[in-house]
Amino acid sequence: MRKITEIIVHCSATPEGRPFTVSDIDQWHRSRGFAQIGYHYVVYLDGTIHQGRPVEIAGAHCKGHNANSIGVCYIGGCTADNKHPKDTRTPEQKLALFELLKHLKQQYPSAIIRGHRDYAPKACPSFDASKEYADI
Repeated sequence: MRKITEIIVHCSATPEGRPFTVSDIDQWHRSRGFAQIGYHYVVYLDGTIHQGRPVEIAGAHCKGHNANSIGVCYIGGCTADNKHPKDTRTPEQKLALFELLKHLKQQYPSAIIRGHRDYAPKACPSFDASKEYADI
């Protein structure tokens, strides 16, 4: 099993309210040359949590941090016109993300929770995940 030291939160950088799926993201990532979806978990608008890449396999979601991290992505993250970053999480997504991150921290107690923006010049995940989840 991989040694997990980080849990990195992402958004799909898609328009607010548009219901994209693991299959959609898998296609986008494969078109960029990935072997499969880069994230380990994806949280849909309704708060359901879907498996992406198996946790046993290193992700493809944060350059330089994939070997020892788990990538968690929520659908959304941009304004409806897809021109600007926006925290578009539905109440269901907020709850599901919190519960998933809490569960992952129980499995990997030494892992830190960060947002993709903590490692790259991006708005992703369109909110400060490090601050929001500091108490988990």
